[in-house]
Amino acid sequence: MALARAALESLLRTRQLDKTLTTALPIDLPGDEYASGASGVDELDARLGGGLPRGQLSEIVGSRSSGRLSLLLHMAAVATRRGELVAIVDALDMLDVASLEAAGVVLDRLLWIRGHVVINPGMSRELNQRAMEQALRALALVLQAGNFGLVVLDLAEAPIEIVSRLPFTTWLRLQRMVEGSQTVAMLVGCTPIARSSGGLTVKLGAEGWGPGAGDVRRALFMGFDVEARVVRARARGQDDAPARFATKGHVNV
Repeated sequence: MALARAALESLLRTRQLDKTLTTALPIDLPGDEYASGASGVDELDARLGGGLPRGQLSEIVGSRSSGRLSLLLHMAAVATRRGELVAIVDALDMLDVASLEAAGVVLDRLLWIRGHVVINPGMSRELNQRAMEQALRALALVLQAGNFGLVVLDLAEAPIEIVSRLPFTTWLRLQRMVEGSQTVAMLVGCTPIARSSGGLTVKLGAEGWGPGAGDVRRALFMGFDVEARVVRARARGQDDAPARFATKGHVNV
């Protein structure tokens, strides 16, 4: 069996079809567009060995104003400009079209799925839970459809109790859907949610905040200095690798 598998993988490599196999996807091979998708932030891509891993479930985490939206917009802009289709499941319907255009996203290559989750559900928690389930079903349909270079589920402002009630098998099922594909699958949240063993977590935090309110107002207009820390599952020697970059001012960055 082992010899037969080795012969098959050798044949696939000879015909340059080996990238369809998850086990054959190289990790941290700079410049290989089949193994990774560039985020659009040079400092971060250098730490990632070229970009975010394809065929894996990764995540971007950070508090409000940490640079989550700016990084997401960079990723969407770069992916659409290289001719890929991008899908964003906007669970809370907070995405701003003007910000997408300003970031350079090619809107003709963007599928924007608007959700109904609310930040403060009050007495309507069950409705909020159903809205979350609808967002997950939409994400699953997109992943099953294929042909997307980047697929994002944005849960950044979702109530923590709603997200925490989701069973861990949810993320395992999504990982199986994306495994072996050329899709960069990303979760966006305020804290780590879940990722595959071959995925990564990009932890963001804004730097350079001063004590005065004027510093906050200036940062909102000019953007933030962001530190990103990359945590990987497979490359333990490169865990917690920092990268720094600046964002442009966006609403709800």
